[in-house]
Amino acid sequence: MSDDQIDPRVAQRLSDLLDNASTVARLVARGRAAYDTDEMMRFAAESLIIRLGECVDRIDKADQGFVAAHPELQLRQLKYTRNLIAHGYDIVDYGLVWSVMDTNIPLVVDQVARLLKDTD
Repeated sequence: MSDDQIDPRVAQRLSDLLDNASTVARLVARGRAAYDTDEMMRFAAESLIIRLGECVDRIDKADQGFVAAHPELQLRQLKYTRNLIAHGYDIVDYGLVWSVMDTNIPLVVDQVARLLKDTD
């Protein structure tokens, strides 16, 4: 495999990440007011971030050097956020979760999509 090719297992996990991120985008499209007033939306947001972090964990398992080699993708931060939500469920800051969904995840999506396009 050349340097510009991605392990197929990693490419699949990146594709999974994009699929889950599209669900995040649909949740964000409902608006902050809906998120703030709907407990189920907040729980759904937590679940989606946990799924995104799990994608990163599986990328790490498929290719241990990939995440470190691509800091521009901000995957490590996504995994950290996943761990914070999963293990600190009792201290979740819902404003921070919204910010991650509204601001950070779209940036990750753009970078991952660009990388996948460039390696086709």
